[in-house]
Amino acid sequence: MARFDIAANVLGYVPFGLLGVAALHPRLRGAAAFGVSLLVAAALCILLEAAQSYLPTRIASNLDVVANIAGAAIGAAAGVRLAPWLLEHGPYHRWRAAAFLPGTAVDAGLVLLALWLFIQLNPVTLLFGAGDLLDLVLAPTVGVRGPTYFASIEALTAAANLVVVSLMLASIAAPGYPVRAGIVALAAAALVVKSVAFAATRDDAFVWVTRGAQEGLLAGLALSLLAVALPRTARLVLAAMLIMAATVL
Repeated sequence: MARFDIAANVLGYVPFGLLGVAALHPRLRGAAAFGVSLLVAAALCILLEAAQSYLPTRIASNLDVVANIAGAAIGAAAGVRLAPWLLEHGPYHRWRAAAFLPGTAVDAGLVLLALWLFIQLNPVTLLFGAGDLLDLVLAPTVGVRGPTYFASIEALTAAANLVVVSLMLASIAAPGYPVRAGIVALAAAALVVKSVAFAATRDDAFVWVTRGAQEGLLAGLALSLLAVALPRTARLVLAAMLIMAATVL
């Protein structure tokens, strides 16, 4: 897993570097945008590694810092080349304007959806999950759980998280956008990312296809396609409740 950890630390900061340059555009361009984005990324990763010294289950590593900064540099370099094209007259700009509501809050929602896809690269998380907060503060405990119990937790977690991201997509979509088709495409993209993660670290790219994952996927899709018909306020309330439920699970 050492190679995977290094690769994940590099890839994890590539979007940060790219988005940093994009956020500074057009106020800062070129080398100035690259330098500021890289400096902020370096400060963030050093701060996070230092904070890990106080968590009993985490180990701070200089190698992680180097990998994070390298990833941010790659992303920032790509951003210097791509940001003007993407934000001013590229296909993303046209798609963004046609498919989603205007405003920076909606941009933040799109970033969250992209990050949700990215965290599916972690092969140790449940399908559509975002990790276990308990592992950050407590040493892992060994407990005997039956297959039915684990499958139920996995199904509920997968379904809840899929409904949350589907409701988020529906809340930022422009009128007339085919939301249900977008939900199916988003779920399919997440499954592809999960399979790629397992293909890179395991012999079987589809070992994640467990009973719980299948049940959660089917239930999550069905509930998502129904829930998008709710009023916007109801969708947001339901999403908030499901986020809390998934976190507890």
